[in-house]
Amino acid sequence: MSTAATILVADDDRAIRTVLGQALGRLGYEVRSTGNAATLWRWVEDGAGDLVITDVVMPDENGLDLIPRIKKLRPELRIVVMSAQNTLLTAVKATERGAFEYLPKPFDLRELVNVVQRALTQSSPVDGVAEGEAAAEEAELPLIGRSPAMQEIYRVLARLMGTELTVMIAGESGTGKELVARALHDYGKRRNGPFVAINMAAIPRELIESELFGHERGAFTGAVQRNAGRFEQAQGGTLFLDEIGDMPQEAQTRLLRVLQQGEYTMVGGRTLIRTDLRIIAATHRDLKLLIRQGLFREDLFYRLNVVPIRLPPLRERTEDIPALARHFFAIAHAEGLPLKSLDVAALERLKTYRWPGNVRELENLVRRLAALYSQETIGVEAVAAELAEVQPNAGAQALEGEGLGAAAERHLRDYFEAHRGGLPPAGLYDRVLREVEGPLIRLSLGATRGNQVKAARLLGVNRNTLRKKIRELDIEVTRGLK
Repeated sequence: MSTAATILVADDDRAIRTVLGQALGRLGYEVRSTGNAATLWRWVEDGAGDLVITDVVMPDENGLDLIPRIKKLRPELRIVVMSAQNTLLTAVKATERGAFEYLPKPFDLRELVNVVQRALTQSSPVDGVAEGEAAAEEAELPLIGRSPAMQEIYRVLARLMGTELTVMIAGESGTGKELVARALHDYGKRRNGPFVAINMAAIPRELIESELFGHERGAFTGAVQRNAGRFEQAQGGTLFLDEIGDMPQEAQTRLLRVLQQGEYTMVGGRTLIRTDLRIIAATHRDLKLLIRQGLFREDLFYRLNVVPIRLPPLRERTEDIPALARHFFAIAHAEGLPLKSLDVAALERLKTYRWPGNVRELENLVRRLAALYSQETIGVEAVAAELAEVQPNAGAQALEGEGLGAAAERHLRDYFEAHRGGLPPAGLYDRVLREVEGPLIRLSLGATRGNQVKAARLLGVNRNTLRKKIRELDIEVTRGLK
């Protein structure tokens, strides 16, 4: 009698059944294949099979709807889901209902074999993911795209939905880091709690600690009443720390202490407050480079970087541009603009653009096209004209790199966009100067190994001026100079 594991395959595509049967059979597994859910369910009821591989869309029943029934009857039986409906919602539903793994079609056969081997040998987790329906419809998904890069993002997010792990999202400006954070919250264990976001680059340096941890009445001049901080506002939910690389070092130290101890005090307060929230951080900066420059705490990095997620720039997933464009045209139509579309040539032109502003830039372009052009189907001439008007040398800039002025302007534009509907706090000029001066002086001291005379000469300032700036900016001269 054979002791080889038996794998039950359900897919209405005969070619896929044949490929899987041959590949898994060569590895010594016994494979039983069917093109419908009813036969698969009968096998499961009869106690057959050590593993199920099922498609989602089958002629008689949705494979996702079958999973809870299988798990109720045979909790130990692991299920691998395959689907050509490869969206975030599909990945989340498969994971919520108890699937061991989700694979988008077309799948890599070697990867599927690896998943099968893990499913048959890996011990069962102590806790399963709760069943439940995702509330959003596909048309309202926070993330759009079916490129391989986005499929991997969906799979990672689906695995994280049932956890409380701290996540670090890295990606260029405009790639959708807050959308990923919101998806983790909206489909996670804390979905019924608040989602609170704070952009470190948009908060004055001297107000960061008060914004994060709140302050008691009388804590400082102007503190006329108790004010809850973002940590308190996010209790029971998720706190999203956007642009964490721009957090001042003194605030980094206090944040690390809170993450280590799970409690904090308000500014001017003495009562300890326990934290009960999930932390998700994001940055467009290279934090490892900032660590080497002495601008970001290494121990804080490892506290936040428990699960890293890298969001690809739009130029790395241009196959998603048609779907994104349709999505943004639909949003513009819902807001009152005429429904528009792009012809094939226009879509191809969008795929050749470098997209320095990523998905956010594409959204703005689509809104502009919907508002300014009367034709129902917009052609390549209009698209080319708009791209040339916005940034005629965008492709060359993306390839050759941008100067300091351009980088600063891009950063400041993000700062202003964070305050849509209003202006940033007063004192912007001095605040920006301080943000530039600090890194410049630290790097100069690092290059001269802490020699202030040489650093002053390098900067072209008086030595006394440099000393004054070091005191004002609270710069640690000896850090990382030996």
